[in-house]
Amino acid sequence: KLHLRKFINDLDKLEETIIHSCDDSEINNYDSAYSMGDRTRAFLKVQDGCDYKCSYCTIPMARGISRSAPVNQIILQARNLVKIGVKEIVLTGVNIGDYGKGEHGNKKHDHNFIDLLKDLNKLSGLDRIRISSIEPNLLTDEIIEFVSNSEKFVPHFHIPLQSGNNEILGKMKRRYKRELYSERVRKIKKLMPDSAIGVDVIVGFPGETEEHFLDSLNFLNNLPISYLHVFTYSERPDTEAENFDNIIPKVERKARNHRLKLLSVKKSRSFAESHKGTLRKVLWEDSMRKGRMYGYTENYIRVSAKYDICKAGNIEYGYIGEIQFDDCLEFYESKDAMVVWGILLVRESRGTFSKFAGKQIPYKNVLFERNIVTANSASHKTLVNWTSKYF
Repeated sequence: KLHLRKFINDLDKLEETIIHSCDDSEINNYDSAYSMGDRTRAFLKVQDGCDYKCSYCTIPMARGISRSAPVNQIILQARNLVKIGVKEIVLTGVNIGDYGKGEHGNKKHDHNFIDLLKDLNKLSGLDRIRISSIEPNLLTDEIIEFVSNSEKFVPHFHIPLQSGNNEILGKMKRRYKRELYSERVRKIKKLMPDSAIGVDVIVGFPGETEEHFLDSLNFLNNLPISYLHVFTYSERPDTEAENFDNIIPKVERKARNHRLKLLSVKKSRSFAESHKGTLRKVLWEDSMRKGRMYGYTENYIRVSAKYDICKAGNIEYGYIGEIQFDDCLEFYESKDAMVVWGILLVRESRGTFSKFAGKQIPYKNVLFERNIVTANSASHKTLVNWTSKYF
């Protein structure tokens, strides 16, 4: 990074990817760092490097061994972000689930990823914490259960798959089979039915036949996921896969990419529309585009509304409406809810409000999940509301 000017002469896109790396054999520690798009959300990098040897990947060569920032350093930076008004922190890393390695400049460490999550969960003044991409073999039941019971960690997971075919996963040297992946996804959905789950997939890997691809596509189609990030395989120098036989033509790689992107559109649209009419919390971004403001619900649904300078950069309750021209869902200010002393009250009948707490709820089919209550009544569609907990 410090020598970019040596390698970049212009901004034109090259036909072939060129990778430059330095000697990273002496790098054995990491200091946390963060970046911010606006004051509402910050990305806090807690880990760098990777010890995995996936056959297609150059990251171990470019980023070095897995190493982590000390917990106390991360907590200090998180507190500083809260002080300047950040409402959501996204935890990032090259292999974030491997957190703990290199915390003291070597492979010995005192903490792991769940320890870090528990410490961050104690932070006061922070509304949301979101976990970025985490390997399925490192996403333990303990982590899933912890997130499901946390009021800060949001129900959103991004889990790389790369292929839904076990034979291709083996050639990629991934550390799991698709059965484990499916198990993780279904565990999440069982504990957090409203959760968003994103997936990374590579198409056109050497040796991926049409049968392999269709097997992967069908596997993904049958999973309760929310969206896909689709990548077309490209050869990387000094990787094992560079020398594999049965190379897939680039035209076919592009076609498979398109087919999976269509599946992603279907999945994301279905997930978003399943939440229409529900009451959610959205964190509005500061920016305005064409008179509208944009934000994300806790479960990563992109919504928009008419710009209001008083709401920009803040969290608001409201109802999710129809998909708009900008491919976001319309978000309506709630007229049936109000917050009193940190407790959400929902309109029971005109002019009166009822606190959602235990048997006091005058609705049928009440379901408690993730500190959220879902209830049905004759006068309301399904509502999703916060219970009588302070936030």
